[in-house]
Amino acid sequence: MKRSPREELFSDDKKTENSPFSWQGFLGLVSFSTILPLNIHSTIQEMARFTFLWPLIGAFIGIIVGGFGWLLFNPIHLYPLLSAAMIYSLAISFTGFHHLDGLVDFGDGLMAHGSPERRIEIMRDKKIGTGGLAILLSVSLITFASIATIPLIYIFSTLFVSEIAAKMSLISCATFSKPLDNGTGQYFIENMNGKLLMISVAFTLTLGFFAFKYIGILGIMGGIIAGIIMVLITRRSFKYTTGDILGASNEVGRMLSILIMVIFILWGF
Repeated sequence: MKRSPREELFSDDKKTENSPFSWQGFLGLVSFSTILPLNIHSTIQEMARFTFLWPLIGAFIGIIVGGFGWLLFNPIHLYPLLSAAMIYSLAISFTGFHHLDGLVDFGDGLMAHGSPERRIEIMRDKKIGTGGLAILLSVSLITFASIATIPLIYIFSTLFVSEIAAKMSLISCATFSKPLDNGTGQYFIENMNGKLLMISVAFTLTLGFFAFKYIGILGIMGGIIAGIIMVLITRRSFKYTTGDILGASNEVGRMLSILIMVIFILWGF
């Protein structure tokens, strides 16, 4: 995976590999996941120990994005299409476009021909190809259209759950993936296992239920399913999972979560 400017702020010094749990690591993960200027110095290893709690950061992002959506739809009463565009823009910009960059790189590698090693090499190339643009447009348009379709009274709940589901997609992908030996993605993958995933599933399903009843549960499940789909695609095309692929799973997870919830809302579930 190409190291983004944000990743350069965090050290991956091997000397801290066996360091104990530190809340500085969790705050570092918050800083890594958002544009908030927390000025936290943390190693990748310290942050990666809290990978299973990433959905909690998703919940925080969901409150911000959901609150913004409610503001646009209710007191301001903007048109749904304009509101959806602004909501989606906030969702991807609040994370510093970090995961969106991974989605584009994933698309380039996925559409390339050749061995898994060659695909990974193309994915790490700084140029943007047709595959990356196609995946970006597909995921973005479906997400945008789904947001525009959300009924007014459900806007906060749907957006809140979708951001949690996005992170569940990411950590589900990490749990069942084989890491590449270099890059930041390997630390997050190596710090996830089935037991930690079950803990994450338990508290996110609870959050989903309290936020949006059974539709919230379906939204969380959509994120998990998206992560598993990403694993299956990755094993076939890349063999190994990189940080770009984890980032792409975040975007795909959000898209599928919102889409599923919108479908069941329209069905009157």
